[in-house]
Amino acid sequence: MTRGRFITLEGGEGAGKSTQIRLLADALAACGKDVVVTREPGGSKGAEEIRALLVSGETGRWGPVTEALLHTAARRDHLERTVWPALDAGSWVICDRFFDSTMAYQGYGLGLGRDLIGALQTTALGDFRPDLTLILDLPVEAGLARANARRGGEDRYERMDLDFHRRLRDGFLDIAQREPDRCAVIDAAHPVEAVQAAILDAVTRRLGVTIS
Repeated sequence: MTRGRFITLEGGEGAGKSTQIRLLADALAACGKDVVVTREPGGSKGAEEIRALLVSGETGRWGPVTEALLHTAARRDHLERTVWPALDAGSWVICDRFFDSTMAYQGYGLGLGRDLIGALQTTALGDFRPDLTLILDLPVEAGLARANARRGGEDRYERMDLDFHRRLRDGFLDIAQREPDRCAVIDAAHPVEAVQAAILDAVTRRLGVTIS
């Protein structure tokens, strides 16, 4: 059986990942792919329990290192119980956030730096990486305005200060620049249909799949 492909979507708050993940999953399914949609933190029973600790409550409830460790623990459980079994079964897995978010949020946004986060990722992932990472990019103020319009209970990161979100955006763009073969930056400031077209083009070109 052919192993599936792993696609991750990344970006700051309000970038529109949820909408684009749904559209991409529908497009791949229409091409006959078995698609599994998942998320981080979360995606497995244990990881969802950790998610509840991370995405709600006061912005300062965890120190940066503790946060990074919690995200990494959730990721390992998610991989073992959801992602790797699905890929082995031949499914295409689309994940809302993955290790780049830990690098961007805790490494850049909270100032832990690349070395510490990179060491944690190596411990949790080994040499496993996504086949393609789509980074949805838009100005910080625009993203936060979108996020605030739909604010619910999981808004701990959204409530962090503007400088944090600027470092976060810069972090994602730096990640993309460092790994251009894996990452594709998508301008998320355009209408939904234009963003979808850019994503489908990137998936077609990078992964060699024809999406009608």
